Amino acid sequence: MILGRVCGTIHSTINHKFYENRRLLVVDKLGLDGKPTGDYLIAVDWMDSGAGETVLVIDEGNSARQVVDDPMGPIRSIIVGVVDEVNTE
Repeated sequence: MILGRVCGTIHSTINHKFYENRRLLVVDKLGLDGKPTGDYLIAVDWMDSGAGETVLVIDEGNSARQVVDDPMGPIRSIIVGVVDEVNTE
């Protein structure tokens, strides 16, 4: 699992049919201190998350395909949770 913050949305006019009616979001990866690491990924939004929200992302294709229940889906990263609080104590 990756901790991240939603920072943008991807819009496209031509998509694979798998991505019809699915949102793609740009997620900044976060360190345990809550600060961006400088890396990002693009993930399918499974939780109706929005800009600025801290989220949990699965970045492994087989697990992501299990979430969407499509064993042949062209997917790697998916947002599976919205984080309320991070405590590192």
